[in-house]
Amino acid sequence: MSASARSWIGFLSDYGLSDCHVGICHGVIAATAPAARVIDLCHEVPPGDLRSGSALLAQAAPYLPAGVLLAVVDPATGPGAGTRRRALAVIAGKSVLVGPDNGLLLPAARALGGASAAHQIVSKTHVRHPISATFRGRDLFAPVAAHIAAGLSPAALGPEVPVDALVRLPEPVSRLTAHRLEGEVLSVDRWGTVQTTLGAGLFEEAGLRVGDTLTVHCRTGEVKVPFGRSHADVRPGESVGYLDSAGLFALARHTNSAALELGLQPGDSVAVRLPATMDISR
Repeated sequence: MSASARSWIGFLSDYGLSDCHVGICHGVIAATAPAARVIDLCHEVPPGDLRSGSALLAQAAPYLPAGVLLAVVDPATGPGAGTRRRALAVIAGKSVLVGPDNGLLLPAARALGGASAAHQIVSKTHVRHPISATFRGRDLFAPVAAHIAAGLSPAALGPEVPVDALVRLPEPVSRLTAHRLEGEVLSVDRWGTVQTTLGAGLFEEAGLRVGDTLTVHCRTGEVKVPFGRSHADVRPGESVGYLDSAGLFALARHTNSAALELGLQPGDSVAVRLPATMDISR
């Protein structure tokens, strides 16, 4: 693939925007590949939250131009800094994903058609020295992403690693049982909207439709919400459940935070009870 075809870099991290980490990574990219264009996807991933980071990256990936996806989310950037993770360049479709081998990249690779090859980044030529134990985004991942955007083949970075040997995150719970849909919280956005792992296919299979009243169980108890299309289907202060732009079931409150109201955070269990008339024998 030509350099121009990979001149876009999508950038996601848990660095936040209260300091210079993101800007420094931009500077490193610009110094190596001044023609590359960076799309900041998100830098407010909760620190070290691989579940949220991988979900956001996977949901964004299909909408980005072919290029490089630079993702840095790792518990090593917070408590436990200095932990060594294998650094990867993963080829998926016409794009290359650059980041740590901790499960962060593979859901996005799958969204792009699946990983076809992966290379461990061991090259000393395409990184900054010395490599900081606590800021590998600056010294390793950002320069490598820039070199790839400028035309470097991932194969030049190091040995090929079998795709099956890459770290994978546990598959999130998402199933239909005889009496309910069972899932978990995948992410919470800045408005407090709770995105779950329950997809549109499960609702269709269960026979649940827009206009139904849903009984949702979570760790703080049980709540009944209308199954709508968006926040606009309810009045300010009221809750609603709907299928979001990623095709996943979300809980929201019009003008308020559903996450705060329900006490929900990523990883919490959620379930939608089927009406007695819809119980499914399994």
